[in-house]
Amino acid sequence: MPAEWQPYREPLRATVRRTGVIAIVAGAVASRFLGGWANWPVATLLALWPAFGGHWVELWFLNWLRPRITSARGWQVAVRIVVWFAGGTILAAGMVLTAMALGRFRRWPAWWAGGVGFIGIELAVHLAMHLRGRGSFYDGRG
Repeated sequence: MPAEWQPYREPLRATVRRTGVIAIVAGAVASRFLGGWANWPVATLLALWPAFGGHWVELWFLNWLRPRITSARGWQVAVRIVVWFAGGTILAAGMVLTAMALGRFRRWPAWWAGGVGFIGIELAVHLAMHLRGRGSFYDGRG
């Protein structure tokens, strides 16, 4: 494991394009379970929280927190999972507040559900990156 971490950089345009497409697709899938295509715009807006917001959670870990903690693999894994949990919980709160503001949601889910769900999303995304030969959580390069 390198002692000096390289910062992750990506043009904002690429980030917006990628996370926007993810939110549109996720919104389309979710709208099918939320009452039909009429709900696609709202579902897409809500999907932007984990898609776009999740990018910034990961970026904060990679570029700010990771260089400040030990490079021991076990610590890197543990801290990253804690960051995913905390970030997912905050992003889920944003989703719920947005849905409430739009009159689409009336109650809060369990406080921890967003954290657990976000960990699952990140593990799946990193598995896809790992299978494509890119640096990921699984190999410690990403």
